Amino acid sequence: MSRIGKKAVPVPSGVTVNISGQHVAVKGPKGELKFALVDHVTAKLEGAAVDVQPRDQSKAARSAWGMTRTMVANMVKGVTEGYTRNLEITGVGYRAAVQGKELQLQLGYSHDVKYAIPEGITIATPKPTEIVVTGVDKQRVGQVAAEIRSYREPEPYKGKGVKYAGEYIFRKEGKKK
Repeated sequence: MSRIGKKAVPVPSGVTVNISGQHVAVKGPKGELKFALVDHVTAKLEGAAVDVQPRDQSKAARSAWGMTRTMVANMVKGVTEGYTRNLEITGVGYRAAVQGKELQLQLGYSHDVKYAIPEGITIATPKPTEIVVTGVDKQRVGQVAAEIRSYREPEPYKGKGVKYAGEYIFRKEGKKK
């Protein structure tokens, strides 16, 4: 039995959940999200909570049960609170700025790196060395943050690059004479 899957997902006031067959749509103050359930699980709205149950006791159904419940819970949280991912830039001359619909990064290359901001994602730069990625879809926010980080991942000798806020960079000692 899935410990996570057994718990019903509470639906706060101001959020509407529509379940039709294997499709779940969640609408809230920050936006709307849709998700297609796998065939091994079912979802039903009971009062002010969404209950996810496996169709049978097969290994595949039990495996998908907890994951599906978490996906629905992430959708509910996304349309009420939203998700945020903070990135920090370390390095001399490294900086970021939002210009229109794109993020412009100066990361020590001979050219500026331009990243087109996707729909549904908001990127802000409160400081030139700080990037804040926000949105309602947890997966898309994480993917955008990972793509920005991949332009210059932090290196272990000086720690230069783009890293997640609070991320620990394992440092190495340089050459010795």
